[in-house]
Amino acid sequence: MLDVLGLGPDDEHVYRALLGRPESTAVLLSDLLVLSRAHVDEALGRLVDWGLVTRSADERYTAAPPAMALGALISQRRDGLRAAEQALVTFAEQHRAAMTGSSITDLIEVVTGVDAIRHRFLQVQQAARTEVRSFITAPFVALPPDENTAEPMALDRGVRFRAVLDRDVLAEPGIVGDAIASLRNGVQLRVADRLPMKLVLADADLGLVPLAVTPAGEPGAVLLHRSGLLDALDALFETVWRTAHPLRLSGTEGASEPTVESGPSGPTELDRRILALLLAGLTDVTAATQLGLSPRTLHRRLRHLMDMAGVRTRMQLGAHAVRHGWAEPSAA
Repeated sequence: MLDVLGLGPDDEHVYRALLGRPESTAVLLSDLLVLSRAHVDEALGRLVDWGLVTRSADERYTAAPPAMALGALISQRRDGLRAAEQALVTFAEQHRAAMTGSSITDLIEVVTGVDAIRHRFLQVQQAARTEVRSFITAPFVALPPDENTAEPMALDRGVRFRAVLDRDVLAEPGIVGDAIASLRNGVQLRVADRLPMKLVLADADLGLVPLAVTPAGEPGAVLLHRSGLLDALDALFETVWRTAHPLRLSGTEGASEPTVESGPSGPTELDRRILALLLAGLTDVTAATQLGLSPRTLHRRLRHLMDMAGVRTRMQLGAHAVRHGWAEPSAA
């Protein structure tokens, strides 16, 4: 847990032991932790240097109060990260200036293999300072959306995420649950009838675009640095984004079939999810599958909604739902 602060496993084990056993000797700690005396002595030396542990004249050790000692260490690391971020901005500007007269090989990096593509995919998101934009299509080559560990970390840094999903992606197992989780975290999602490619953009500096499978059967991709080609992909994303349909899902999980009933004043949360998926263009069968319903139950819910809205066709129901915010996320 404390490795992010520079502590090794032995350091953390010794510090944790001292929290519950102040004024312990190195011999006692060695027996307690089943560590060699040499390892314990080395860990104690580092902990004393960092101010996490105090040593008495008779070679007894006590853990310093965590709020004070670890708090100071965290502040030092935080200051170091801020300095690194400032250096990153300077380095990035130097790199951009150098790239201005670079050859095409300096602007385009070919990446081959699933592991390499996955690594670059995560790196591009980690490099973003303000925004990540992406086209999401199936099948998922590098990693599925629920394994994208870089997204929550970037969101925590304040990076904005906008993604356009190919309509066929909504038929993938579990994708609706992933979409709900992303929406809750502040990701903006839209749906397009068909996307031309997979794509991920970090600010206006980096772009990752898949290539065709190599003759050896391995997937490939290109990593693009700032260039006219990257500018074109930037414009392509914004064009598709403007015409794509916003995906808005209810913030709560749907109830099981037997307990689904409409409230007296409007649609239930499950009704809202049904409407959101159908407005996004899913077929009845696909929407029912995603929500764990039978087609018959879905049709019954739609008929009830049409009666509630006082309309006779699905087109009229869709218009009514949009006007009255029936497919909007709930306040829950």
